[in-house]
Amino acid sequence: MRQFIHRMKPVHAMYVGTILLMCMACVSKKTDNGIFYLLIGTYTSGGSTGIYVYRMDTEGGTAEYVSETPAVNPSYLAVSADERFVYSVGETESSTSAAHAFAFDKKTGVLTPLNTQPTNGEGPCYINTDKESRFVVTANYRGGNVSVFPLAENGMLETVHTVFSFEGTGPDSLRQEKPHLHCVLFSPDGQYLFAEDLGTDKIHKFTVSANAPFLTAGTPASFNLEPGSGPRHLTFHPNGKYAYLMNELSGKVTAFRYDGGNLQTLQYIASDTTAGVGGKGGADIHVSPDGKFLYTSNRLKSDGIAIFSINEKDGTLTAIAYQLTGIHPRNFNITPNGKFLLVGNRDTNNIQIFGIDQQTGLLTDTGNQILISSPVCLKFIHP
Repeated sequence: MRQFIHRMKPVHAMYVGTILLMCMACVSKKTDNGIFYLLIGTYTSGGSTGIYVYRMDTEGGTAEYVSETPAVNPSYLAVSADERFVYSVGETESSTSAAHAFAFDKKTGVLTPLNTQPTNGEGPCYINTDKESRFVVTANYRGGNVSVFPLAENGMLETVHTVFSFEGTGPDSLRQEKPHLHCVLFSPDGQYLFAEDLGTDKIHKFTVSANAPFLTAGTPASFNLEPGSGPRHLTFHPNGKYAYLMNELSGKVTAFRYDGGNLQTLQYIASDTTAGVGGKGGADIHVSPDGKFLYTSNRLKSDGIAIFSINEKDGTLTAIAYQLTGIHPRNFNITPNGKFLLVGNRDTNNIQIFGIDQQTGLLTDTGNQILISSPVCLKFIHP
């Protein structure tokens, strides 16, 4: 396949790669010409400077560097429903851990910093905002808590209103000595928030309200998983009837039936089937836009993407294939048209582009890639 190349000039003598690209997505809105802005969050301990923006043709597979904005370890990004604002974590293991707000100019593709607020929890690794742009919430991994920030009308973060802390431990494991929050995800109807706790093998549930504190403990307050699971990322099926959880430590996917805020376990199925137990390194999880296939990324044991078919009648999964990738595929995403899957490989400093066979769900490496230091989060914004 022809490779489309765009060379990016170095910034502050730091490494910025050459781009050879095809496409990806996160926001479901789609244009007639398939043009989106691609936002890439990175770790900045190597050559990256912060958040990168590209203008991408998700139909033709071309890409063009637009801008970058300095930020410290913006390892996860969230986009407001109206796409005017972008929020990021500043993932550090110190009391200075923070969340950041940016305004996004769709005409220029440039992010403008608005403000920064401390999370009151170390190691924020996931950030999200509700559909009405009333508040932002972070999952603080090392802090073992969840922070809630009210939002001003201009998109700025107000000081933390509430910090939800948790108790308990998981099995006798180095990474389960205490709560470690790793994901905060809203239900499809926006009425609930689910917080995945790798440290205690729980999914905490909150009911969403219109006014501060915005979140209150749900009923039940949490859902238990298999001991040693290490829940990491959760996603919902497009039909809203099922949810799927990637468990980092066990390397399994948990399938749930979802109904009115309740998660009923349907199935546990291996994502990483390599030998050994624990510490498998399961990472991200996404359902194809047509709801036919589920994809998960796995690190540490066998870097790659596991592919499952989804039973349309009951939501259960069947493993159908495994696609090897670069090293440490922490985050990936699927284009809104379901044609391509984009994988950010943190340790090989590239984003691989795979074509998706929409009949079988199988992946084909196009040979196209973005070369960028430590890519760890991929989001799309309509121009």
